[in-house]
Amino acid sequence: MAKPYDPKDFYFRKAKKAGLRARSAFKIDEILHRQKLLRKGEAVLDLGAAPGGFLQILAEVVGETGLVVGVDLEPIRPLGKAWVKTAVVDLLAPEAIGQIRALSQKPFDLVTSDMAPKTIGIKVTDEARSLDLCRMALRTADEVLKLGGNFVTKVFMGGDFTLFRDEVKSRYTRVEIVKPKATREHSYEVFVVGKGFLGKPNPVR
Repeated sequence: MAKPYDPKDFYFRKAKKAGLRARSAFKIDEILHRQKLLRKGEAVLDLGAAPGGFLQILAEVVGETGLVVGVDLEPIRPLGKAWVKTAVVDLLAPEAIGQIRALSQKPFDLVTSDMAPKTIGIKVTDEARSLDLCRMALRTADEVLKLGGNFVTKVFMGGDFTLFRDEVKSRYTRVEIVKPKATREHSYEVFVVGKGFLGKPNPVR
């Protein structure tokens, strides 16, 4: 018999005890260390950053000589670190890329996204909405990521997942699918990791 869903499971309690804002902090921590995606002194952009679980880990990795930018549709409570900047940004707005670029003097070394749709329990719909957000993150990375940089996005597997994976493959030298240990047992979410940004694809004529 499957275990009942527990929103306050082991990783939730562990995050609270460690002073982390979300259990997702353990996911990005594992991905960064396993995939070697980010180093001290580098710049990283986190999309859908509220409440700040990813930001806490990213800030520790890059340190005071680095830069962490977090954007979301809602305000993010400050972390109290001078090298962490946050802003309210609607990625669908025409001015979104300009707002993000204004927060960093150089292209980013890594773009991460933990964006997820408000699920309604209809799998095919939830998957489609998840992929829409992933493509939004992918297009944003096209504009602000440096050549050779890295990309991480959360996605619900299913539907057109393989098509999305191929879109990432067209932009990066290497693509991996990762399911961190902190992912809930029965969740169908995974993270797509793109390494070595090749540049924005040429539009199809």
